[in-house]
Amino acid sequence: MSGYGGGGYGYGDPVGGAGSRPPAGWPSQGSPVPPPGSPYGTLPGHQYAQPVPPLGYPYAPAPYPPVPPPPVEPSRGRKILRGVRNPFYAAQRTFRPSRHGVVDDPEVRKLQLWRTALGLVAWVGLMVTYNAVVSADDVEAVADERLDQSWSSVLVLVCTFPVVVGAFVAAARGGLRRVYLRRAARSLGAVVAIMASMGTSALAMAPELAGLRDAVGLPGKIAIGVLCLWSIGFALYGIGLSLVHVFRTTDIHEVVPPILAGVLVWEMALLDVITGAYPQVPAGARAVFILGAPVTVTALSWWEMRRLRRHHGLTVRDALGR
Repeated sequence: MSGYGGGGYGYGDPVGGAGSRPPAGWPSQGSPVPPPGSPYGTLPGHQYAQPVPPLGYPYAPAPYPPVPPPPVEPSRGRKILRGVRNPFYAAQRTFRPSRHGVVDDPEVRKLQLWRTALGLVAWVGLMVTYNAVVSADDVEAVADERLDQSWSSVLVLVCTFPVVVGAFVAAARGGLRRVYLRRAARSLGAVVAIMASMGTSALAMAPELAGLRDAVGLPGKIAIGVLCLWSIGFALYGIGLSLVHVFRTTDIHEVVPPILAGVLVWEMALLDVITGAYPQVPAGARAVFILGAPVTVTALSWWEMRRLRRHHGLTVRDALGR
């Protein structure tokens, strides 16, 4: 007869009795260790428990790469010091538009560069074809002539600038006049800068000012020479930027540069006709060359105005508030 006394399985059972082991394959009662391969693991904190690695979340977001800090804008003093050391940087700061939100169409800028390059190639070809350049002295003479034409362009632009800008501001309505007048200060500053650089060159090289150079002595002459070299780099680069950006009149409004450029180029063509430029070139070729520049620039200005209207919604009527 079997029973549970003494913790056994039965007094009469040959495998029972107090202190007897359970049959093979039979788990003991109250055993804290599960059989091998148990799907439920072990109880945490038990002396026989094995560490279970945590399950990784397969959809955890990847860590974001570190974001570099924004570049620190140099202070005003550092910009001025850099401009003193580098005249080309000073010219960029002086003659390139910098108004916030200004429209800069890369297609228009690319076409302007191509027009400038092709115009220079056509001018060189014209000079070589009609034997204007046959020796080193001729090269120097042609270079001086081209530099004089550049200075003439700047002077004509200086005279044309207040007329065209003044008419544009006067035609504006409402509060736009005050806005355009305030913006025109940067363009006026560019005009004053190019005139001042021209005056510095005259201070160093004009024979009328030889007495002043002698009066300041050797240190003064050295200072004037350094200032003259700085002004030459500033002026030469500034002339190119002034002709491309039309004395940064984009800071006033985007439609002003094409209008001013069209007026300027026809004035230059009229000046070439009056002064009899390129006398060694036959009349027919000279007429084509003189008229080619204003026709090309006028077409470019029209195309730029068209792009401003179609792609950026900018028109002369809206600019004037009409």
